Amino acid sequence: MKFINDIKALEALYGTPGAASTRKVVHRLTPLYRKWIMTSRYCVLTTVGPDGTDGSPRGDDGPVVLDLDETTLAMPDWRGNNRLDSLRNIVSDGRVSLMFMVPGSNTVVRVNGTARLTADEALRARFEQKGKHPATVIVIAISEIYSQCARATIRAGLWSRDDSEGLPTVGELLAEASDGEEGGTEYDAGWSARAAKTMW
Repeated sequence: MKFINDIKALEALYGTPGAASTRKVVHRLTPLYRKWIMTSRYCVLTTVGPDGTDGSPRGDDGPVVLDLDETTLAMPDWRGNNRLDSLRNIVSDGRVSLMFMVPGSNTVVRVNGTARLTADEALRARFEQKGKHPATVIVIAISEIYSQCARATIRAGLWSRDDSEGLPTVGELLAEASDGEEGGTEYDAGWSARAAKTMW
């Protein structure tokens, strides 16, 4: 198999991007991009670190981020499995990307920027849920925002069908990965109770 290692050779396979592809990029939260992002309750956060990259799903009951100003977003980091993959990466290398999605819309809005991590009490308090605060907050300086064309979500029928029947459970995946030392049906049965304790 021959791989492409030259940018000019790559571009020759695709041609010149259309005007809309380049004109849609902004470098701050415009009113319409703000409306879109503040409607999103779910995004994927991608980080870069010394051990590689990490893509982490992020969701909340309401906007998944807050806007601190027109060039800054804040994302709470609610307690989870304590792997801290994304957070370790941010401490080492601040480059981040986010993909914001809204159920029912085939549009994806992308944000690229740099992030820092804070445990500032006043900022954490702004995300209070049921008396709890996130352990830390990711503060993102926006470099660029743009919409992604809808072809991928349309091709996938992302919001129009349910393909989940018959998929392995997390307990089954964990049992497979650990040669049966972790996971299994007991893990799945206790999931709801464990999640309820650490949801916020």
